[in-house]
Amino acid sequence: MTMPTTSAQSLGAASLANLATAGRPLVNPADLETRVVHFGIGAFHRAHQAVYTEAAAARSGQPWGIAAVAPGSRAAVDGLRAQDCLYSVTDLASGATRTKVIGSITDALLLQPDAAAVHDLLISDAVSVVTLTVTEKGYHRRADNGQLDTAAPAVADDLARSSDTSTAATGSRTVVGRLAVSLAGRHRAGGAPISVVSCDNMAGNGAVLEGVVRGFVQASGWPDKDAVLDWMSAAVAFPATVVDRIVPATTDQDRDAAAAALGVRDEMAVVGEPYRQWVLQDTFTGPRPPWELDGALFVADVAPYQLMKLRLLNGSHSALAYLGLAAGCSSITEVLHTGWGERLVRALAAEVGPTLPDVGLDEAKYTDDLVDRFSNPAMRDQLRRIGSDGSVKIGERWLGPLRTLRSGDAATPILELALAGWVNATRPTDAGGQQFGTADPAAAALADCWGTTANPAALVAALLREVGAADLADQHLLISAIAQRLPAVHAGQIEI
Repeated sequence: MTMPTTSAQSLGAASLANLATAGRPLVNPADLETRVVHFGIGAFHRAHQAVYTEAAAARSGQPWGIAAVAPGSRAAVDGLRAQDCLYSVTDLASGATRTKVIGSITDALLLQPDAAAVHDLLISDAVSVVTLTVTEKGYHRRADNGQLDTAAPAVADDLARSSDTSTAATGSRTVVGRLAVSLAGRHRAGGAPISVVSCDNMAGNGAVLEGVVRGFVQASGWPDKDAVLDWMSAAVAFPATVVDRIVPATTDQDRDAAAAALGVRDEMAVVGEPYRQWVLQDTFTGPRPPWELDGALFVADVAPYQLMKLRLLNGSHSALAYLGLAAGCSSITEVLHTGWGERLVRALAAEVGPTLPDVGLDEAKYTDDLVDRFSNPAMRDQLRRIGSDGSVKIGERWLGPLRTLRSGDAATPILELALAGWVNATRPTDAGGQQFGTADPAAAALADCWGTTANPAALVAALLREVGAADLADQHLLISAIAQRLPAVHAGQIEI
C-alpha cells in the first residue's frame, strides 16, 4: 500500500521503497550505466524512448541507462536532478489510469553549462547510441532545400566556435553543432562506432539528421574534415525511425493525480495515451538496447510506416488543431466530439491515402484507431500546443501529399480546408503573437505577410512562399480555393 502524500515527501531514490510494487521502476536505477545520450528531455522522450529503454534493460539484464541533455530548459534538468532523475508516467486509458515510476535516466544535463560533460560522454566508447527529440526546428534546415542553414545565427556561431580549439569542445549552442564537434572528437580519439537516432516527426529523419551533421562538418574549417566525413560514413549510423504516442502537456491536476496514485509528490510527472509505437531502421553500427523486448519493431525500411504516420496521424492532428481553434475548441477530444471532427480525420485519410506506398499496410484500420485514440476522453491534448511550429510541420504533413495529388489532377478539398485553417491561425494580434496563442519560429515573417496585402489570394501565396512552397504559391486555382475557404473558417464554420 502506498504511503499517504504529504507536502514534505517527494519522489526520489529514498522514497522508492515506500511505493507500491506496481508503481516502482522495472530496474534498480543504481545498477544502470550511461550507455545512451538523449537530446531533448521533454515529456515525449520521458513517455516514450525512456520507457522502452527501461523495459529493455529490465528484460535483458543489460544496464542500459540514459544521460538526458536539455538543449535549453533548465527547469527540466533541475526538476529531474531534484528527484534523482526519477519521474512517473501515467497511462490515460479511457475509464482507468496506471501510474508507474521510470528509472532509466541516469543523469540530466544542460547543453551549454554541462558541455564538457556532454562532450566526454559522446566521445566515450561506453556510449554507443544517441537519440534525439528536438523537434523539426532543432535541425536548423533551410526551407528551400532542407540543408543545414549555416547562416542561422546559432549555427554560424557554433561554426565560428568550432574553429577555436579552446572552445570547440564546450561552445556549441545547437544540438547539430554539438553532435558534429563531438563526433569529430570521437574520430580523433579512435573511438568506436556509434548510432545517432532521430526520433522527430520528419520523413527520412535519419537522412535529415545525417545531412545537417555532415553539412556542419563540411562547413567547418577543420583541416581533417574530409577524414572525419570518411569515418562518419563507415562508423556512424543514422537510422530512420517512426515514433508514436500522444503525450499532452502535464497539468497540475495530472501531478495531483500522480501524487495520489504513488503516495509521493512528483513534479516531473508525465501522462500519455496507452498506445505506443516505435519502428526503427535496422542499420545500427554498434551495441544498442534490445528495445524489441518491449515491442519496438526493427525493419529494413521505415518509410511506409513513417509516411502513414506523418500524413494520417500528424496531418490530421494539425488539421484538427487549426480548424478546432477556429471553431472555439481547446483539445483534440473536444474536436472529435463536434459534428465534423471524425469526418475530417476520415476524409483527410481518404484524400491522402493514395500518396502512401502500396506495401500492405492497413490504412483503414489505422484510421479507425486514430478516431478511437483522438476520442479518448481521458486525453486533453491541447490544440494550441499541437498547432505551434506550423511553418516547419505542414511541409511534410500536407504540402508533400498535396504536390503528389495535384500532379495527378486529383481533387484536394480537405488539404485546402486544412491550409485555410493554418492561414487563419497565422493571423497576428496587436500584441505581436498569433491569434490563438500558437508559437512559431517564423511568426514574425508570417505576420509580415499579413501586413503586405489585403487580398486573400495574395496572402495565401505569400505565406506559402514563406514556408518554402513557391511552387504551390504559383498554382492559381489552388490558391484561390484556399482563399475562398478563409471567411467561413475565420467565422468558425467548418464545412467538410
